[in-house]
Amino acid sequence: MQLPATFQDLIEEAKQLDLYSKLIHQLNKDFLFANIDLDFDEEILPSSLKLLLHETVYKLIQEKFAEYLNLLYIIDVPEKNIKALSGDDTIELAAQVSFLILKREWQKVWFKNKYSK
Repeated sequence: MQLPATFQDLIEEAKQLDLYSKLIHQLNKDFLFANIDLDFDEEILPSSLKLLLHETVYKLIQEKFAEYLNLLYIIDVPEKNIKALSGDDTIELAAQVSFLILKREWQKVWFKNKYSK
């Protein structure tokens, strides 16, 4: 599996494979499991998804760091990927972490789709 390099690539691939709603469902499932009050609507626009996810990750980093770490653990974002990011700018860090979250969730959805047939 070749992971998408950008948010736009990820969304296009999800829509092309008709898995966008499953991606949203997986996000909702993991956020609920992490006890974070965020529920994306199944019909959310990709731009709104990106913005809302970024905003939520930013607030978690700033105000609820333990919950942020728990979310990363539950979603199973690779620790080496997080450590490779620069923490100089929290807004940029939140954007990069949001993309890592989406990529990991996309992997789960893609593999589930490919191997459950």
